[in-house]
Amino acid sequence: MKVIKLRDGKERSLLRRHPWVFEGSIAKGKADFGETVRVESASGEFLCWAAYSPSSSIKLRAWSWDEAERIDAEFFARRIAAALAYRQRLAVDSNGVRLVHGEADGLPGLIVDRYDDILVAQFLAAGTEQWKGVIADALLAATGCTRLFERSDSGVRQLEGLTPVKGWVRGEGNTEVILTESSWKLSLDVAEGHKTGYYLDQRDNRREFASWVRRLGAQEVLNCYSYTGGFSIAALAGGATDVTSVDSSAPALARASRHVELNGFDPAHHRALDADVNGTLRGFLKEGRQFDAIVLDPPKFAPSAAHADRASRAYKDINRLGLRLLKPGGLLCTYSCSGGVGPELFHKIVAGAGMDAGVDAYIVDRVGASADHPQTLCFPEGEYLKGLLVIKRG
Repeated sequence: MKVIKLRDGKERSLLRRHPWVFEGSIAKGKADFGETVRVESASGEFLCWAAYSPSSSIKLRAWSWDEAERIDAEFFARRIAAALAYRQRLAVDSNGVRLVHGEADGLPGLIVDRYDDILVAQFLAAGTEQWKGVIADALLAATGCTRLFERSDSGVRQLEGLTPVKGWVRGEGNTEVILTESSWKLSLDVAEGHKTGYYLDQRDNRREFASWVRRLGAQEVLNCYSYTGGFSIAALAGGATDVTSVDSSAPALARASRHVELNGFDPAHHRALDADVNGTLRGFLKEGRQFDAIVLDPPKFAPSAAHADRASRAYKDINRLGLRLLKPGGLLCTYSCSGGVGPELFHKIVAGAGMDAGVDAYIVDRVGASADHPQTLCFPEGEYLKGLLVIKRG
């Protein structure tokens, strides 16, 4: 077993059970791609077993802090079983569930979603790539599924020196799925679309949005960066009669329109707009349009903290426009999935947008990802999705 020795004082994060070790913390030692190594402090004390990544700035991702534990097939079977046991306790009201959430489940670099009878996995780090076959077999054995599709086409893999991969790892067949969520139906193709095919992390927030639309009697709703219309379906389910979905993807909008009919809503109550969101918001402002409820769920503007300043300006601009377009007493649901923008900064951004718009609002809720996308005490970076629900003061 190869040994990686850290610089003096650089063991503190591992002692706090944070799973990452950056290149600058390493005093000496190297290993092969994805190889499991023994990590020691400068004085030679055992710290953890970790996977080594030669290309990434995150050189080590910890598997275990137990010196007696062996990183083998049984290790992955235990971790996967523990992750599934946690999800079973959640009683998720959907056939789409996040089963493994990377570092939060002790499997850094591994994302696994279940869509009905298909598992979809992302192998995003050297360690999980090295153990892919073992992990695939363990997942199928633990879930009883027979098919596993890989969606390792995220740009994150490039940081690991890996090329994008998409295709069947185990099994084959149709990649279309009907996702049930709350009382709604949503279609997706696990081979296409964002992430593993859909945004399961917004499940609870879509349900809450439907509740607020019903409570406020909102009729005119604007869903920006709508993708395939999850929040639009939630608005219609809440009783809205004039819902506009805005996105720059025509295929996503076509699927959103199909979702309206799939759920038995009147197609006349929904409009799909293939356009740039920022330009659309400015256009609506010139037209004097106003809405009872607005959803702003943009893509990741800040992939890391280094991009936070530029992202802050983008978030502030769309929130300023959104607040101006909102009727007094109307609801703005605004989200950020940027890990480089924390909850406190996001609050400041939205507050600044309100100042620029000459608007104040009540904060009625602060939200995050659904519980099957867990955050842990030792890994604060896991808190990537954050949202504010605000009601505009008259």
